[in-house]
Amino acid sequence: MIFITAKFRVKPEHADQWPQISAGFTNATRNEPGCLWFDWSRSLEDPNEYVLVEAFRDGEAGVAHVQSEHFKHAQQTLPQHLAETPRVINTSLDQDDWSLLGEMAVD
Repeated sequence: MIFITAKFRVKPEHADQWPQISAGFTNATRNEPGCLWFDWSRSLEDPNEYVLVEAFRDGEAGVAHVQSEHFKHAQQTLPQHLAETPRVINTSLDQDDWSLLGEMAVD
């Protein structure tokens, strides 16, 4: 799988509306056949920062994502709401779902 984590620092005046601003892109991406998950979280330390955790089935699905119309639209519309270029970690993993955190196993 392709596993991506990105940090988006949103302009303070847009931070509370970011879930609505990014909703079209989020929903379209979640509906891609190769998308395993596409989840946003808001930082507890910085209310202007959102963290995106996303995964795609394989490289082919990742390519389809960045070539999609909704991705191209997001490239044109989302940056105006951002305070800086998002930071990203992008890697390939030999798995297709989350692993259990054995060190905190729940009985």
